[in-house]
Amino acid sequence: MIWKDAKAAEQGLLALEDREYARTLLRFFKTGPGEYGEGDRFLGIRVPVLRKHLAFCSGLVQEEILKLLASPWHEVRMFALLLWVERYKAGDGEQRSAIFTDYLARTPFVNNWDLVDVSAPVIVGTHLLERERGLLYRLMESELLWDRRIAMVSTLTLIRKGQYEDALALADLVSSDKEELMHKAAGWMLREVGKKNRAMLEEFLAPRCTRLPRILLRYSIEHFSPEERKSWLAGKPVL
Repeated sequence: MIWKDAKAAEQGLLALEDREYARTLLRFFKTGPGEYGEGDRFLGIRVPVLRKHLAFCSGLVQEEILKLLASPWHEVRMFALLLWVERYKAGDGEQRSAIFTDYLARTPFVNNWDLVDVSAPVIVGTHLLERERGLLYRLMESELLWDRRIAMVSTLTLIRKGQYEDALALADLVSSDKEELMHKAAGWMLREVGKKNRAMLEEFLAPRCTRLPRILLRYSIEHFSPEERKSWLAGKPVL
């Protein structure tokens, strides 16, 4: 089967709807009034199912993917991002640059943490591996939560390549962010740093552990022993 354009792809995805699971997702992704996912709509399609259908869109042009990304349905936007991730991985320099540029121009559609987390490390993180990183700090200054999360989560790729400085610097900025989703993202990235270089993580946390948001600190030390976590959370670093 081939989905030749965005309309065909969206209709194909709509046919996979699971209404019962969609109701669960409405609660899980905080779609109520005033919550970060307010107004989002779900079809109830699991990500592995979406991935299985990517091959149906092997010939879809960039313009049609942009239409999918603008869909009101969460899973259709996820599908568009999964397409981009696969094409970025397989693409040449010109193709990668085009995806990177289009992605950054449309971050308001990358508007939940799962959409960010599946796409930012590849499309932004990989792109910046050998490039200047000022973009991450500009995104961190954005009023849009998803821009800031893109900046933080993009450092996952850098961390995996042994480049920790930007993750630490951005996590320090996140310590004054009001959004819990940012605290969780920063804590996650710090934990990844710690898995690679525990001494560097401890050096970062020691002077800050009493003022960091609690959930940020908890996430960052999840891989420590229970006794060590207790001491760090009490403001008594175990070095």
